[in-house]
Amino acid sequence: MKIVLINPDIPWNAGNIGRTCAATGTELAFVGKMGFKINSKEIRRSGLDYWQYLKYSVHPSFEEFLNTLGENPQLIFFSTKGEKTYWDAPYRNDSCLVFGSEGAGLPLEFYRKYKDSLYRIPMVSKYARSLNLSTSAGVALYEGLRRVRAGQCVCP
Repeated sequence: MKIVLINPDIPWNAGNIGRTCAATGTELAFVGKMGFKINSKEIRRSGLDYWQYLKYSVHPSFEEFLNTLGENPQLIFFSTKGEKTYWDAPYRNDSCLVFGSEGAGLPLEFYRKYKDSLYRIPMVSKYARSLNLSTSAGVALYEGLRRVRAGQCVCP
């Protein structure tokens, strides 16, 4: 499973997501324009000493990222604009969980092109527009891992 961040803006979110990925053995892919340098102190601080254990990749565009995947990749996009909930997402071991940037979300063409693969994390409060990116990535990832890795957790 992979977490894919499209045009991520905030280094602390990326670092926290990287920490979660390192803890779960999940690959992290950075795609497009980043609002920070991958080796910045903010990334290292939020990722703590886990960053050395993280498997990550950097891709200049989504098309170039797609070229690194096999045939028929399982792409699951997350957005507040999704009509289906993440509980209905078809998680697989090779799923790519795709998130847009903190400020702009996914690129506009994704909402049309990947409409059938768009999911949201439901919120009951009418006062919240969205969850923090690192929170959303953690929620979606752990639901996927729960489904595909049942009984495989290495616990201390």
